[in-house]
Amino acid sequence: MTHAVSPLARPFPVIPPIAGVTLRVARAGYKDWGRCDLTYVELAQGTSVAGVFTRNVCCSSEVELGRANIAQGQARALVVNAGNSNAFTGYRGREAVEAIMDQIAAHLGCAREQVFVSSTGVIGVPLPKDKAQAGVAAALGAAPCSWQDAADTIGTTDTFAKGAMATAMVGGKTVTLGAIIKGSGMIAPDMATMLGYVFTDCAVAPAFLQDLLSTASARSFNCITVDSDTSTSDTVLAFATGAAGNAPLHGFDSPGADAFAAALHDVCLQLAHLVVRDGEGAQKLIAISVSGAVSNDSARRVGLAIANSPLVKTAIAGEDANWGRVVMAVGKAGEPADRDRLSIGFGGIWCAREGLPLSDYDEAPVAAHLKGQDVTIEVDLGLGQGRATVWTCDLTHGYISINADYRS
Repeated sequence: MTHAVSPLARPFPVIPPIAGVTLRVARAGYKDWGRCDLTYVELAQGTSVAGVFTRNVCCSSEVELGRANIAQGQARALVVNAGNSNAFTGYRGREAVEAIMDQIAAHLGCAREQVFVSSTGVIGVPLPKDKAQAGVAAALGAAPCSWQDAADTIGTTDTFAKGAMATAMVGGKTVTLGAIIKGSGMIAPDMATMLGYVFTDCAVAPAFLQDLLSTASARSFNCITVDSDTSTSDTVLAFATGAAGNAPLHGFDSPGADAFAAALHDVCLQLAHLVVRDGEGAQKLIAISVSGAVSNDSARRVGLAIANSPLVKTAIAGEDANWGRVVMAVGKAGEPADRDRLSIGFGGIWCAREGLPLSDYDEAPVAAHLKGQDVTIEVDLGLGQGRATVWTCDLTHGYISINADYRS
């Protein structure tokens, strides 16, 4: 079943070709939806790889193998299957992944561990080995495709293709970062609950690329939530081909490392926001800024307690300036908080300060703010210097409809 494009959608950006990266798509036929559902990305020899993976203990074989393969630090190919998550499928699921890896490794003449596979879709159905191998064969012979084609192909319940790009000056060379992501539901921070892929022509040592991706993920993908559910399959991988010709980055003392780190964070944050904008049934993007916490981590956890509250999310959906629901969510977060120091606001307008409603509080401008597509909630705990911002979306009947129909 197809669904209307999210009202919060953004146009797909112009992402230039990245040297050392070739994109192809094909139709494996995992579901009867009449479109391409297998993405194949070929990477130049010497490409560095880093990854972050779901911590869901019922993860797929793709995640288990990806975690193991990251240790060797090199990648030659990526395959993404859409329509079947291949999770909770036992030895048959693992055999299907290994068959894909062996097929591509033989084609490229590389080690199997340099082939990364992701799958997304329905849980509990083994990936059909015959369809997967036929789809890979078709992709190997297909013409190169655009970034948007690849982004469309990895989607499941997504209503629009999601991509991001950035550039940076590194050692006198202009390097480019291009990225695609899929994600709409089953989104909660426990790494990054979606499938996302960042590609760059910058030369970056694998260990440093891993450090940078982990840091960027903590400040982007780990600060978003749609429904508090963490998927079994989700993965973010970064690939650095080195084709830009810069001296490889090994640490922050390498020339241009700061600029590259900033560009990577920018791309990850763009992608994270796009996922929330496509939250299943979403009508509003909600940014929750928490300050005055005992630490940044504590502020983040308070923000996520608010963001994951069905009562808060439905109040925003109904454009109801019910700041009492925010108070409730702060109190249940399990983090240090003091009722008599707590301040709550919407859209930059304080409703309550230091534990009391403001005597001159006027709800009209807050109500007007909640009618917009971009909503902000401000919380000051009044305890320390910790601060964080997290992002979520409202909870509407559309979320129920999409998930009730998910397997049809």
